Amino acid sequence: MRHSPTARTRPAVALTLAVLAVAALPACGASAAKGAEAPDVKLPPVGADWDYQIGGAYPPPKGVEIVARDRADDPAPGLYNVCYVNAFQTQPDEKWPSRLLLHDTKGEVVGDPEWDGESVLDITTAAKREEAAERVGAWFESCADKGFDAVEPDNLDTFTRWPDLLTADQATAYVSLLSKRAHELGLAIAQKNTGPLAARRAKTGLDFAVVEECGRYDECGEFAKAYQDRVVVVEYEDKGMAKACDGFGDRLSVVRRDVDVSTPDDDGYVREVC
Repeated sequence: MRHSPTARTRPAVALTLAVLAVAALPACGASAAKGAEAPDVKLPPVGADWDYQIGGAYPPPKGVEIVARDRADDPAPGLYNVCYVNAFQTQPDEKWPSRLLLHDTKGEVVGDPEWDGESVLDITTAAKREEAAERVGAWFESCADKGFDAVEPDNLDTFTRWPDLLTADQATAYVSLLSKRAHELGLAIAQKNTGPLAARRAKTGLDFAVVEECGRYDECGEFAKAYQDRVVVVEYEDKGMAKACDGFGDRLSVVRRDVDVSTPDDDGYVREVC
């Protein structure tokens, strides 16, 4: 599960990401600017109050219209519900075949050092992408059966953290398969972080964005442009929250949560809005 400041793209890969963004623009053309929403899915309301509950479900605060929850939880009645799915890495309790786990040059499975028990999926070939998407698609189906309106496939930015093993093109191809499956199920699908890939929206088929700390990292504008303000933002620090609210609080859905995305019963619980 990826929901802390350490999850964000680091300055060390900033130059690579900038090059990706420039390279992707010509391929997208006017179609991305006009939007690429699937016609038969329900999209989240623009600028609505929202809550990020992927650390545990609880009754949404008054006025909330959008809620994101883990796929193991149920949606909040009467609201727009986003289903969190770890789609590019494994969860500790999941069983994946070795052939679908990324291996390094020494033949060792690549694990995420920030999240104990998570391994990176191998999306380096079309066949592996298809098989992984089939497994993740079954979770999407469960989200749809529960009544969620959309899915949030996490760790799209994995390629930026292992650039010697994964590429932006592979991530684009894989998430496009996830978009197709989501749309077949009547679900909208969100881009999670990874600003440079917003320019590839026409290829990815993504409908809106769920973004961590775009205020802190000065990324809100690129997501707002790519998705016509259909962006929900979570900040974890005071300064990032202030920047997001000052620049985009009247346009985007912005909430501040604690890093652990805890519930109100926890001592560290934080939730603030602009």
